[in-house]
Parts: sequence; C-alpha cells; structure tokens
Amino acid sequence: MASWLLPEGISDVLPEEARRVEGLRRALLDLYASYGYEFVIPPLIEYLDSLLTGTGRDLDLRTFKFVDQLSGRQLGLRADITPQTARIDAHILNRSGVVRLCYAGSVLHTRPAHPLATRQPIQVGAELYGHAGLAADAEIQQLAVASLRRAGVQRVVLDLGHTAIVRALLADVPPPIAEQIIDALAAKDAPALRAAARVAPPATAAAVEALTHLHGDVRVIDEARRLLPSQPIIVRALDDLARLAEISDADEVGIDLADLHGYRYYTGVNFAAYEPRVAGALLRGGRYDDIGRAFGRARPATGFSVDLRDLVRLHEGDPAPLPIVAPADDDPALAQAVAALRANGAVVVRQLAPDEPLPALARRLCRIDGRWQVVDQD
Repeated sequence: MASWLLPEGISDVLPEEARRVEGLRRALLDLYASYGYEFVIPPLIEYLDSLLTGTGRDLDLRTFKFVDQLSGRQLGLRADITPQTARIDAHILNRSGVVRLCYAGSVLHTRPAHPLATRQPIQVGAELYGHAGLAADAEIQQLAVASLRRAGVQRVVLDLGHTAIVRALLADVPPPIAEQIIDALAAKDAPALRAAARVAPPATAAAVEALTHLHGDVRVIDEARRLLPSQPIIVRALDDLARLAEISDADEVGIDLADLHGYRYYTGVNFAAYEPRVAGALLRGGRYDDIGRAFGRARPATGFSVDLRDLVRLHEGDPAPLPIVAPADDDPALAQAVAALRANGAVVVRQLAPDEPLPALARRLCRIDGRWQVVDQD
C-alpha cells in the first residue's frame, strides 16, 4: 500500500475547501458571539470516563480509545465536543444562572455516521446551560436556523421530536422489553415493534405502534393528542412542540414522534435539519439535561452542532480573491505598497525570482511614472 494513502473515511481539506471552511467557521462564531455565546476550545483527548459521561453507548462505539503512557488510564479522542462543553460549564466555570458556550473543532469517529460521511467532521455548535424552560429551546433552534442561513442554505426544513413522549409510554414496561421497543422504533421495523410491544399493556402497545405513523407536518400534533394517552408529560411535550413549531424561523417544520436518534442522550425536545443534497441530517440538536449530573451539577442544557464540511458543500460562497504579484525588487517603495495593500485585505504574493511564472489571472504591481500601481495581467 502506498505510504501517502489515508485511512478510509479520512481526507485532506485542500486549499479551496479549507478557505471556505475557515470563512464559515469565523462567520458562525461571530454569529454566536452576537447572541452572547462565549467561545471555548476543549482538548482533543480526555480521560474516557469523562469524555463519555452521560452520552450512551452510541458515542462509546464511535470513540477511539487508547492508554495514556503517563497515567496508565484509558483516554479517548473526542467524537463529539458537546460533552466537553458540559464538563466546562459544570465543573470548570461553575457559574450560576444561564451560561452560553460555543465551539468549533475537529472530532474523529471510529466509523462514519452513514456510508457517505467523513470520519473526521469539523464540528461547530452552541450550547445553553442553566435554563429548563421553553425559551432556551426556542433560542437554540433560532440560532440553529440562523446558522444554516448564514451558510447559504436557501430553504431550512426542521423536524421536531420529543423523547419524553416515548419515555412516558415505556415508564412501566420492563427494561429489556423497553429496549427492544426502542430499537425497533429507531429502525422503523414495524414487525419487530409489534412483536416487542405484544407483551406490554394493550394501551401502551397501541400507543407505541401509533408513533410509527405520527410524522408529517404540524397537524401530527393534533393526531397525537387523539391517539396517545393524556398523561401530563405527554400533553406538556405536545404543547411544547406546538409552540416551537409556531415560533420557528424555519421555512418548513415537520413533526416526527418516532425519531429516536440520540434517545439515550436527549431528555426532551430534539430537532434535526435536512437538505436534499446531504445524506442524513445536516444539523442535530436538542435538550440533554442529565449530562452534567456526573460532573457534580445537574444543569439544564440544550444545544446543537453541525459539520462545517457538510455546510460548505452546499454553497460555493465567494470566490477566492485574485492575487496581486509583486516583482522581485528591493525598492523600499515597493515594500510600502505591498504592506498597504495587505493591510487593506488584498492578497499580495512576492516573486522570489524575476523569472518566476505568474499565477493565472493574477494582477501585477508595476512601476508606472515612478509609482507602484496595480495593473491587470496581459
């Protein structure tokens, strides 16, 4: 095997894509800062018991693990930055009240999320801690939609769900049976779901099977009120979904009450954004109140994240600025002209030798009437 080959699912980010990724990274972090979100840079590796706290087995399977030669303890290479921000909020910052944090950085997955996915996403996201109310969920969803618009997504389609509904339905079901039902729902496997739900109480089995049909536009909420038990938790969850759909900034809002992605992680409202050119969800987020408990502070939490590389593939963005080529000349006036151009944002490349070939379409700095001026290449 050639020494220059990279592992499957791993690729270089070449200049044009890297320029667009970095431009979007800056734009999104500026957007989050305008909402009051503070930027944090967690480490690439942590002790495994901290990195996987509260995230369930899904993240465990996606995390690379190795042994620290200094401590002998097991380390993990982060597969998601969200648990790290929860640790920072709960244990490092240790603030009372609402805390808003944002981040951007690479993560690494042992396996891709889907056949077309990279194993090294560049994750950017925002997390809000310390507020359990619907206002926090609304702000996070508003910021998620604004992120997609900033990235040039023309039509934002948002699907909403609520994990509390399934939890309430399965509250009295024995854990082994509940796990089978959850797995069948997640796989959209109707025969397996019916088989697993057969041993549950008839009302529970009927409600769980109804979930498989409760997806579509916001009218699904009214259908769910008719088909699901009128338990306070379920009624409140449906009320929350109705309100979030009503105030959403998205162009289209859907409801999917059987979407169990991250079920063992999310504790309330969860959401995903979709775009036809991206396999799977373009963006995911939701409420995950339990994660801070292991760090000593059970703080309410909600947030979202997205892969920057997915976003830049959807929108070409502005072309790279044409470079200006300065000749190999020691004239101090040329150095001053180059510095002035660069200070104003221009890209200026100094030739290293007089016969060095000029880049295609480049402009040139030429001395005209004793002054250095920018001219188009002939």
